[in-house]
Amino acid sequence: MNVLPALLVLCLLLAVLGPRVLARAGWVEREPVLALLAWQCLVVAVLLCFGLAMVLTAAAAWPEAAQVLFLGAPHGVAEAYRLPLDRPWAVAGALLLAFGGVRTAQSLSAEVRLARTLRRRRQRELARQAPELPPGLAPRRSPGERLVVLEDTRPLAWSLPGSRPRLVVTTGALHRLSDRELDALLAHERGHVRARHHWLMQCAEALSTGFPGAAVFALFRSQVGRLVELAADDWAARRHGRLATAIALVELNTQHSPGCPAPLAEVPHRVDRLLAGAPRLTRGRRLRLTATSLAAVGAPLLLAFAPGLHAML
Repeated sequence: MNVLPALLVLCLLLAVLGPRVLARAGWVEREPVLALLAWQCLVVAVLLCFGLAMVLTAAAAWPEAAQVLFLGAPHGVAEAYRLPLDRPWAVAGALLLAFGGVRTAQSLSAEVRLARTLRRRRQRELARQAPELPPGLAPRRSPGERLVVLEDTRPLAWSLPGSRPRLVVTTGALHRLSDRELDALLAHERGHVRARHHWLMQCAEALSTGFPGAAVFALFRSQVGRLVELAADDWAARRHGRLATAIALVELNTQHSPGCPAPLAEVPHRVDRLLAGAPRLTRGRRLRLTATSLAAVGAPLLLAFAPGLHAML
């Protein structure tokens, strides 16, 4: 069984058909958290296909790599993975796939460094602009987080992730929103922090930047930017009501969180979605969709291990 072409074909199918299916799925807006899981599984499956293909071509190109890869493997396993490639072609393929891996690592590390630099800069700016409020004067907050209030007539709010997250709100938002609406607004930003949406956004941005011609990564970035906002909306709505969350969005519809930016055109749709209150999917369907998403990750692994398992039988 020649597993390398099978992995590349699977990668192509996942990269081309997967985004189209997810982008057109009607259940995505009803279950944004599940949709985020599906997108992550799809991207991980594509990257797994590339990574496994790189390992196999490296084993075909260099005997030393094959010895390390199949060290201690039962008799016949190494032969089952032998690729019908001339060494120059195997070397070229391994180097090409390795370039993709290095490009991914460079993009991700650059995105992480940039995010850390911006976060530290914002933290220094916040420390200069506003001190932390005493516990008795600050709105309700969760343990371990800091609330920063900035003097600004514009109604703004955003989150600044880190070892001790900061929730930033302006005096304009405090004056314009009721207590319930303010709680919903802070819960929205708290949902971003607790779900580590900034990590997901950084990975999506890194992949899109590293591979600008890959539609799957471009769609991943655009869809993640939209879905994290819907997931945070749902987090706030479950705790403080859909109406209060929708009103808070309307009041702040001219500005967006620097941590998880959302296009202005999406705000009316998000408000309509909250007010419509579409029911969640049934538990059985959520389980089936979760299993399908995880199966996408398992498919490359199953395909890669199939020749070795067959050789041992």
